[in-house]
Amino acid sequence: MTQQQPHDKFAKQFLEELLAPLGEVKINREVTDATRFVDVLFSPSPQAQAQSLGLLGRIAVLNTTLLEPFSNQPSRTEVRNCFLKLFAVIASSQRKAKREKTTIPEDSLARLWIISPSISQPLLADLEVKLDLENWPTGVYFFQKCFRGALIAVNELPVTEETLWFRLLGRGAVQRQAVNELVALPRENPKRRNVLELVFSWRVSIEAQEILTEEDQELIMNLTQAYEEARAQAVQEGQRQVVENLLRFRFGSVDEELSGVVNSLLQLSAEEFTPLCLQLSREELLARFP
Repeated sequence: MTQQQPHDKFAKQFLEELLAPLGEVKINREVTDATRFVDVLFSPSPQAQAQSLGLLGRIAVLNTTLLEPFSNQPSRTEVRNCFLKLFAVIASSQRKAKREKTTIPEDSLARLWIISPSISQPLLADLEVKLDLENWPTGVYFFQKCFRGALIAVNELPVTEETLWFRLLGRGAVQRQAVNELVALPRENPKRRNVLELVFSWRVSIEAQEILTEEDQELIMNLTQAYEEARAQAVQEGQRQVVENLLRFRFGSVDEELSGVVNSLLQLSAEEFTPLCLQLSREELLARFP
């Protein structure tokens, strides 16, 4: 057992003496805690550039980040539990730094970001969080600086491209608006494609469930447009793969000229493009689809 400092020993005995008549006092009581799981723990690389992610990217590249998204407003207990995770992460990093005989600057310690579709005024008042409108948009509420945490009220975020990725985690009209913006992004945008694929995969898996919760049903309703877009994109990509495989079978490879033919063939049905790929020569294809 670590030797106690005189003041530490005196303070414990002093408090024990005064409190004993009022109840049970335990000195040096070990406190064990259940294993906790951070929803998303992110550590940015030194060269990280995340401008395309807007507000999410700005948050992510600050330092080690704990992201705790909620489908409904978190309770006070859930907020406290989020901070337990944050403090555990900070304590672990500080122990590592101590072993390596280094120190971690205060501004480099991990931060907690609690993401909620909305936050009531009573909860905001109880938590005593504050806006920082000089540096951050509306809807981002900060705890006292020492606690290194913030609440994001998704429904209060400005409707801009910067906040799109957070607003997709909202509810109701907020999420539907964000879905419309997602679908409207340029088709070549890689994040649009990747998120649509996630929506497609999620919809397929959720529909396999026998019983859908109210939240599941709301998500299905809000994400219907994105799902239809993802499904159409998946079908088109599947057809493109078929066409390219047929052309490779005929001609050995698909070069730049044949790639242009692929786009034209995709305007046809499978019953129409299959015999064309198998019967026409390369010259005939290029002439028919210049």
